[in-house]
Amino acid sequence: MDIEEPQSDTAFVRIGGEPAVAALVQRFYDLMELEPQYRVLRAVHGPDLSPARQKLFWFLCGWMGGPQHYVERFGHPRLRMRHMPFSIGIQERDQWLACMLQAMQETGLAPELRDRLNAAFFQTADWMRNR
Repeated sequence: MDIEEPQSDTAFVRIGGEPAVAALVQRFYDLMELEPQYRVLRAVHGPDLSPARQKLFWFLCGWMGGPQHYVERFGHPRLRMRHMPFSIGIQERDQWLACMLQAMQETGLAPELRDRLNAAFFQTADWMRNR
């Protein structure tokens, strides 16, 4: 039986695998709770961030080219549909992107990887707007 190794050019490998994705997600949600400039974004998430932390970790692992934890648990991400109950406009999009960029900077992502991910995050976040 052949075991597939992750391709070395994926963002998942370049970021440092699951430990680095977990650190990024933790910092992202910590910043969301700590920094007043993300208060509108924080308000969209409800009182307990634990489920969101876990789901974003699972999702980003697969989205970056690593294990498909999210898909294995929930099927296709259907991001836009799953986020429809939440009011997402330009302000929420921009705060999400700024918070993620700050988290990527603070967790030490290499500038070229950070730029690549930031561009991809913008496309996804902009597509998720529903107002």
